[in-house]
Amino acid sequence: MKLKKSIKVGNKKFHLPIIIFLINILFLFDTKSESNLEGNYTNIKILDKISSKNELIKLTNNKKYVYKDLSIKSIKCTDSEFDDNPEIKAYIQVKDLTKKDRNNVFVFNGWMFSSSPSIAPFDHPVYDIWLVDCY
Repeated sequence: MKLKKSIKVGNKKFHLPIIIFLINILFLFDTKSESNLEGNYTNIKILDKISSKNELIKLTNNKKYVYKDLSIKSIKCTDSEFDDNPEIKAYIQVKDLTKKDRNNVFVFNGWMFSSSPSIAPFDHPVYDIWLVDCY
């Protein structure tokens, strides 16, 4: 004979395995991970190599920002601030607006890393871009 454990709450009986299953489902749908926080804003610094001036730019994710001859769009950024070695990364797309013949070609289209900007360098004759923050 098989014994089933059940919990009696008022006039209702609840089986223990069903309760454990429901609790596990609640923990599975906790989508926000503490080790990898996704932000809504991306901060980048842009260096104008001709004038030697840099400027801090706050980008709203999924919105275009026009800075002089560049169209910059941050798609997604994440910050792992709870790690011992924090890493900020962002997926950024940059178009050069002076090139009218290749309007749909990106000058840069990829992930940028704050700790290692040389992994995926932004290569432009006039401007230099590096990732600062994500929040």
